[in-house]
Amino acid sequence: MGEESIEADESEHETPTIPARTAFRRFWPLAKGIRKWLLVVWICTVLAALAETEAILLFSELTDHALQKGSLTAFWSPAGQWLAIAIAGAIVAYAGNSLAAWVTERFVMRLREHVFDHVQQLPPHFFQRHRQGDLLSRLTGDVEAIETMVVSGLVGAASAAFSALFYAVAAFWLRWDLAAATFVLAPLFWLAARRFSGSIKDVSREGRVVDGAITSVVEESLGNIVLTQAYDRRDAERRRLREEASAWFRASVRSTRLNEAYEQLVQVIETVCVLAVIGIGAWEISTGRMTLGRLLAFAAFLGYLYPPVRGLAQLGLTVTAATAGAERLIEILDVRPSVTDPRRATETGRPDGTIEVRGVTFRYPGAERTALEDLSFTVSPGELVIVTGPSGAGKSTVSKLLLRFYDPDSGDVLLDGVPLRDFPLARLRAYVTLLPQETLVLHDTVRANIACGRPGASDQAIEEAARAADAHDFIVRLPDGYDTRVDPNSARLSGGQLQRLAIARAILRDAPVLVLDEPTTGLDAMAARRVVKPLRRLMAGRTTIMITHDLNLAPDADRVLVVDRGRIVETGRHDELLARGGAYARLHRSQNNAVMDTGELRMPLWEEAPPQPPHQQYRSTYEAYGSPYEPSAEMPSYLPDGRPLFRDAQGAWPGM
Repeated sequence: MGEESIEADESEHETPTIPARTAFRRFWPLAKGIRKWLLVVWICTVLAALAETEAILLFSELTDHALQKGSLTAFWSPAGQWLAIAIAGAIVAYAGNSLAAWVTERFVMRLREHVFDHVQQLPPHFFQRHRQGDLLSRLTGDVEAIETMVVSGLVGAASAAFSALFYAVAAFWLRWDLAAATFVLAPLFWLAARRFSGSIKDVSREGRVVDGAITSVVEESLGNIVLTQAYDRRDAERRRLREEASAWFRASVRSTRLNEAYEQLVQVIETVCVLAVIGIGAWEISTGRMTLGRLLAFAAFLGYLYPPVRGLAQLGLTVTAATAGAERLIEILDVRPSVTDPRRATETGRPDGTIEVRGVTFRYPGAERTALEDLSFTVSPGELVIVTGPSGAGKSTVSKLLLRFYDPDSGDVLLDGVPLRDFPLARLRAYVTLLPQETLVLHDTVRANIACGRPGASDQAIEEAARAADAHDFIVRLPDGYDTRVDPNSARLSGGQLQRLAIARAILRDAPVLVLDEPTTGLDAMAARRVVKPLRRLMAGRTTIMITHDLNLAPDADRVLVVDRGRIVETGRHDELLARGGAYARLHRSQNNAVMDTGELRMPLWEEAPPQPPHQQYRSTYEAYGSPYEPSAEMPSYLPDGRPLFRDAQGAWPGM
């Protein structure tokens, strides 16, 4: 959870094993609205199977009356009928297959949106316990596997079943005794499929897991390419990929072997059936009880019959393999969001922005210790309150509760006296703007990146927000100005420029409550000072809660809250806390005194330390400029060259 990471990660749960029927029932409701088109596809399948059956019967007639007798006159009528049926069958098959493709892709799109929408509602700790590459694999390959089971599998089963039925009826119509004799071997297909289904499901599940692992390794390596190159981790990353790829290789080879063994076994069964038909047919012809045309037609029916029968058995294996993907998606879909919209939302207008945290205690799911313990404070409109403390103290947890990523275990967080859980999530998050530590950058234009703060905003409003964020000047210098495309890994913009884009986005959003989570982290001193003035414009008139280690803005705060181990250990104004010489003074000294003993940072904040005159911390700053320093009871506000030490009240430093 940022700095409040869960120390005791939840143990890995094995993916639940479910039967194919249960998986089908779970995802079948998503086919609502396209089922009527599935019915049309089935009708086309039936008509195409009927056309093929009639074509085979016409082939038998041609053989007996035209080919055997050498009669051209007997050729034209069945040939014309055959051609007409072939054209009609082709049209029906084209329509059915095209519609099947449309239905298939429609279902995939709907399922992917359904899973993606669900994932977006899940709490932050879920994403810290699942590798991003594995989630990507589930949203792609596993979704397509479910489509195979629910839509393509259903269409394929209907097509194979109707085709097998028509060919079997025609074969029985030609010679029922011969058909009965050959159909005795049909259960062998089912037995073969049943024998292989369990192994294929296991290896399919294993393959999908390692496929997600490979995606994760590649995504993590490319996402940290600078670190990989700087630490020369190419060999280490190659080994990581090789380990996952080896597991995938073994699963893939095993899957291929199983499928190939099944295919060859089925081929042998088919050969036995065909040889039985030819042998019995030859004996029937020799006794005069069967014509050559009928034997060829019967053999043709068997030739057409066995593929759909084999397809039905193969479809069972395909569905079994797809169930492994369904299990992985169901594992995600069964994770419940940590917060939901209230059943009855409180009807209020735009709030003034008073935030009250009242006796809040909270523990992350699966964590061993509480992140916040009986935390209470109030922030009024127009106030700037800084929440600071050591790493792991619980600061960032406050921002997650304010945005209602989680609800407190006890206590309440209120906005204008109304508990946050009584607001619809969309409306609450329109009232509370978060400026996170990591700037959100869309793979889009600069204009679109600012406008995502308020979709539909006019170009004029976007430009005004950029000017207020001191971003307009560098934007117009970009190759295409506001239409310049940027992305998360773009080298076009510096960290400070990206942060000013984020400030412009927040200004455009114009929410009454502003939460700043480490707004200057990762910026050098010059870049940090360049965002100070835009930040002050953004904070003006709003309820502002700044969560930060950087205390350069602390003198401007109406109140500073020092949090440690989930509790407020000190509160007051900057000057008061420095003079007190306690927890805040030690934190402030750790930032401004390079020669400080770093062991002091590890001390619990509530332990009393000998008070130190606040002015002592500025000695190193003055001496760094080569100026004599004379201690005084009054804290200096300016450097020897006349520039303000921390405050920006007189504007930016010269040259910045």
